[in-house]
Amino acid sequence: MIRIFLSLFLAISLLGCKNSQPTLTQIEGHQLPITDSIQANQDILDYVAPYRKRIDKEMGAVLAYAPLSLSKKDGPYNTAIGNMMADAVFELSNPVFNKRTGKNIDAVLLNHGGIRSTLNAGDVTMRSAFDIMPFENSIVVVEITSNQANEMFAYLKSGTAHPISNMQLVLNENDELKTATINGKPVEHGKTYFIATNDYLQQGGDRMTFLSEPKSMEVLDYKIRNVLVDYFKEQDTIAPVRDNRFIKE
Repeated sequence: MIRIFLSLFLAISLLGCKNSQPTLTQIEGHQLPITDSIQANQDILDYVAPYRKRIDKEMGAVLAYAPLSLSKKDGPYNTAIGNMMADAVFELSNPVFNKRTGKNIDAVLLNHGGIRSTLNAGDVTMRSAFDIMPFENSIVVVEITSNQANEMFAYLKSGTAHPISNMQLVLNENDELKTATINGKPVEHGKTYFIATNDYLQQGGDRMTFLSEPKSMEVLDYKIRNVLVDYFKEQDTIAPVRDNRFIKE
């Protein structure tokens, strides 16, 4: 009995000596607006001035010329600027992928929301590439099954002008898929396809879950913005068009 009493006394004592843990009960925050009323610090302005001058010079470097402005709102199903981006990714990333793997990219799929700015008519500069693609998204090539390829087409038939290259979708008057091809051919059961996309979509972004569990994946370490810069440098005139890669009859 005494042993039981001593054990209980020791346990109660230990509990009583234990430090109480603080508990978070409330969080308060205050908005600090940044307005013209805030005085500029001239010392900081003087310090960054030479860096700003250099960056402005690099960003203003003319890479090509665009006779017309291009917007992702130019039409349904496919747009000239989206076609340009997808074709640029296909053209410039396939040699990298082929050199590493000995295989070729079958098609490209990007996302409509990833186009963040209009390409304005006139000089196309380094800043133009940063405006269109300000994010750090990189190209990955995923190997997907024929079932996943069919899921991709089922997703795309909603009509959003997601940039695509080397694939075609044709909808009938009831918005049903009439034809869907990769490399000019219907999806072949049991075959796998190499789709170039960006890392955001590969992780299931924009609900493109059919890209999130590929049979294999190759990270190209090639940012889409850098693709645009390289593409602009190679072109004299940037004049893509809307075409029949995604249409409704």
